[in-house]
Amino acid sequence: MQRKSFEGSKCPIARSLEHVGEWWSILILRDAFYGMTRFDEFQKSLDIAPNMLTRRLNGLVDSGLLERRQYSDRPPRFEYVLTETGRDFRPVLLAFLTWGNKHFAPEGLSVILSDVGTGKTVDPVLVDAANGKPINLVDHRIAAGPAASEGIRRRIAFAAEKRSVPDKKPDFPSETGNA
Repeated sequence: MQRKSFEGSKCPIARSLEHVGEWWSILILRDAFYGMTRFDEFQKSLDIAPNMLTRRLNGLVDSGLLERRQYSDRPPRFEYVLTETGRDFRPVLLAFLTWGNKHFAPEGLSVILSDVGTGKTVDPVLVDAANGKPINLVDHRIAAGPAASEGIRRRIAFAAEKRSVPDKKPDFPSETGNA
């Protein structure tokens, strides 16, 4: 079965999934944040088939999250280094880490985020950069931006109607294409 493409979507979440929506991609990026850069390092860490790793690395390079750099002429060898776009994925990984620790770690925490100076565990939160206040469901809403498609506007209107009358089940109009 062929995977659906979100390349033409107006939704930033769907578009992002086009680049990192496959679990190997996210795990490769995780390992790149740990400092891995070479094919054999990724392969050993992930226990991934070479052909699959090659495809995923090429996809991350094509998407601009990793840069392929030659580090040896004889034989030609390459490393994969995070780009600015790739480095900007770090908060997403930290959100995955926090969410996974909260909901899917019955045996306890195996990975934590800690303060370099104090060594204390840090619990990251998403904040408004303008005022430093945490983002929450009471004070913040997703809204349609200037380039929002009709599908995005319908989705946001649907959510607003659900919030205004919690027990009412509004009809979500079906949409064509992937908005």
